[in-house]
Amino acid sequence: MQPDVHAWFHKGTNTVSYLVWDPATGHAAVIDPVLDYDQAGARTSTASAEAVLAEVAARGLELKWILETHAHADHLSAADWLRERTGAPVGAGRGILEVQATFAALLQVEDLKPGGRDFDRLWADGEEFALGELSVRVLHTPGHTPACVSYLMGDAVFVGDTLFMPDFGTARTDFPGGCARTLYRSIRRLLDLPPETRVFVGHDYLPKARPGAEARTAFAWETTVAAQRTSNLHVGGDIGEDGFVAMREARDATLPVPALLLPALQVNIRAGRLPPPDADGRRWLKLPLDAV
Repeated sequence: MQPDVHAWFHKGTNTVSYLVWDPATGHAAVIDPVLDYDQAGARTSTASAEAVLAEVAARGLELKWILETHAHADHLSAADWLRERTGAPVGAGRGILEVQATFAALLQVEDLKPGGRDFDRLWADGEEFALGELSVRVLHTPGHTPACVSYLMGDAVFVGDTLFMPDFGTARTDFPGGCARTLYRSIRRLLDLPPETRVFVGHDYLPKARPGAEARTAFAWETTVAAQRTSNLHVGGDIGEDGFVAMREARDATLPVPALLLPALQVNIRAGRLPPPDADGRRWLKLPLDAV
């Protein structure tokens, strides 16, 4: 069972979004769609999401699901915009409830629907659903955030921010609810998949040592379990749990706060829904001072 995959690389946030479909039925899912956001002018655009819909139409596909791997801190989600235009439901892992509880209070998000119902489906670990003739299994892979899940579809797994390309390593774990030890164990679970499994990552940051990096032409987002096992900078080969934890925690201590953390989370815990308009029809994002 091999799904077809089309990817978009969003240069503004180094995010990779995916259109995945069952070639037998044309039933499709979108994973981690991006809502364009100009931080300087606080302006949104749907150009990237419109490209997704255009690709769906061009291939004659039927969009069945919009899937989030977690509540992203580096881009705004276009999930709700796509849901409004297609009727496709939005799914995420049940851990999103913990992320909502943390950030709704910090960002004064007072209009969340009870029980995570901004999302149409909250998946439990190991839960399965159909995408045409494909069976999709949800793997809870926390560590980067408590909400992280990976989607296993036939010979392909979509891992969000759990793993990056082998020459870049792994995701940070210093967000609320993150844990380097938990991430290591989640990654080991992914690396126990068959070695030929295709791995699709959620970002690429183009390490300088990669051939073509200087020309900014070598962005990549597809690898394999075998390649991750042998050559991932952070977990490949014989790197053990304690060594990984020490490396990851030391590295995380040097990383800056993501540029879009506060705007992104107050949209993404709403499943991409923008804040409600005020009496004048304007929508507002909140930036709490000295809170992060």
